Amino acid sequence: MSGQVLERYHRQSRRNAMLVALLAVAALVALLLDLVTGPAGLPLADTLRALSGGEVARGTQVIVWDVRLPVAVMALLVGAALALAGAEMQTVLENPLAEPFTLGVSSSAALGAAVAIVLGLTLPGLPPVWSVSGNAFLFALGALGLLQLLGRIRGGGPEVLILFGVALNFTAAALLSLVQFVASADALQQLVFWTMGSLAAVQWPGVAMIAIILAATVPFSLRAAWKLTALRLGEDQARSFGVDVAGLRRWTLLRVSILAAAAVSMVGVIGFVGLAGPHIARMLVGENHRVFLPASLLTGALVMSLASTLSKTLVPGVLLPVGLVTSLIGLPIFFALILRGRRR
Repeated sequence: MSGQVLERYHRQSRRNAMLVALLAVAALVALLLDLVTGPAGLPLADTLRALSGGEVARGTQVIVWDVRLPVAVMALLVGAALALAGAEMQTVLENPLAEPFTLGVSSSAALGAAVAIVLGLTLPGLPPVWSVSGNAFLFALGALGLLQLLGRIRGGGPEVLILFGVALNFTAAALLSLVQFVASADALQQLVFWTMGSLAAVQWPGVAMIAIILAATVPFSLRAAWKLTALRLGEDQARSFGVDVAGLRRWTLLRVSILAAAAVSMVGVIGFVGLAGPHIARMLVGENHRVFLPASLLTGALVMSLASTLSKTLVPGVLLPVGLVTSLIGLPIFFALILRGRRR
């Protein structure tokens, strides 16, 4: 009997490893599809030649390296960051509907951007090009810091954090509406476009920042994978395994804060990815976080990259905000996956 269980475990492990590898390949294919899609149609061969440093026209090299590649890479990184943050948040808050924006990250980031765009208030010494992103990052990170402080005062349980997060979300949204009310027409248009989520203004320095933050946080997420898996069995069960649940929740929310704040500050409000990415990964590989976290990361990257491609192709000649695409196209797919899972 134990031999059969062990064999089933190894078979499931091999299947999960194969699924993670397939997700990685799919994300790479989506990246290439994003690179060859756009107003200036580029053949795949020319795109690959430009990426490898081969001989191509100067215009092709500029389009690939300076216009499309930063956007395509940013789409992957932002999707990965949001989905990883959502996966960890759903676990530590014991709520399948939790995501980075549940706790007011999006509203707080939008408030920070509004303060920079409408009121012109930014951090002293911050270059103008980073004013909106810097304010959005600061407000989002500060909101989740306040949330953790309030949670620790009241005990830090998941229900308390969610309730404080909902209250913080409404507060930030109300203040955002107040700033919009006093905004000029030009500033209001810029703010509305930012809140829709867009990759249009992405530059390599922003890509590098997101990549550094991911590289700094992912190892700590993977290191905590077994503790997060134990927490899925319940707080009492996790404590019996020697897990410091309060400490795990505190450090996990810190990682989530950094990931979500960085993603939102660079590209604006992106919905769906942080909620649906982890659910899709969970349907594929299960609850073992050693596999579930990488699968969530890759699923989010894949979804965001496909959304970036669709934003350029759904309406010919128009670049749609990618946040609109993730919501309009992604949510029906998410509902279909849920219904399919229930039938199974």
